Amino acid sequence: MIILAATPIGNLGDASKRLVDALSTATVIAAEDTRTTIKLLTSLGIENRPQLLSLHDHNERERSGEIVELARESDVLVLSDAGMPTVSDPGYHLVDAAIAAGVTVTALPGPSAVLTALAVSGLPTDRFSFEGFLPRKGGERRTRFAELATERRTMVFFESPNRLAESLADLAAAMGDDRRVVVCRELTKFYEEVKRGTAAELAAWAAGGVRGEICVVVHGAADVTVDLDEGVDRVERLVAGGIRLKDAATAVADDTGLSKRELYEAALARRTAPRP
Repeated sequence: MIILAATPIGNLGDASKRLVDALSTATVIAAEDTRTTIKLLTSLGIENRPQLLSLHDHNERERSGEIVELARESDVLVLSDAGMPTVSDPGYHLVDAAIAAGVTVTALPGPSAVLTALAVSGLPTDRFSFEGFLPRKGGERRTRFAELATERRTMVFFESPNRLAESLADLAAAMGDDRRVVVCRELTKFYEEVKRGTAAELAAWAAGGVRGEICVVVHGAADVTVDLDEGVDRVERLVAGGIRLKDAATAVADDTGLSKRELYEAALARRTAPRP
């Protein structure tokens, strides 16, 4: 079978007994970075040296078939560098191929940066969405934030420390300076830091420079009742962020309960109405 195994995201003490047992007996490991896996085995005092196969973003599609065939004969342990494989890490295409081939897939649960950041954020956890890494390019990132401006669920993002200040400024522009945001840095590590505040406050804080691995948790949009004019204002803000009018009307309709057709027609009428 294919065994997806969660590895520590920082603190080695978070390695579960099941993970240690699996690493101690594995004959084949498919790893995001084999060097990281060797370091993990050494750090945990595990003497087992299984066959190591690289499985990363650039070779996963090509290598999945080979690994699935190996898993017909013996268990294959799948590791990412930190956290659970397939969650913004390699593994999805392998799992998809294994399922299609009738090979069993299971998991050894464990550390997750997404869930850890969500739990310590202090923001609502009953409904949330994981949005992965933010786009590197500013225009694409601003469009993404505009699309999510009316999302009512708590949102979790990954971001590079080098782009954090710029991304938080873009978030503030799209979702409002006062949107509640939590930045989690170096989770479970010695220099762990959880910084809470508004989007504007944290953008100013991050402008001074931030290091380490970053998770950003964002409060969802307020659930408020709006009239048609206010709904059209939201549509126009999304359109200004690069969203098609039809898609913007659909998003605002889903968020507010207003009629998609009425939003679309009212926004179109504003476009064509003569200016005073």
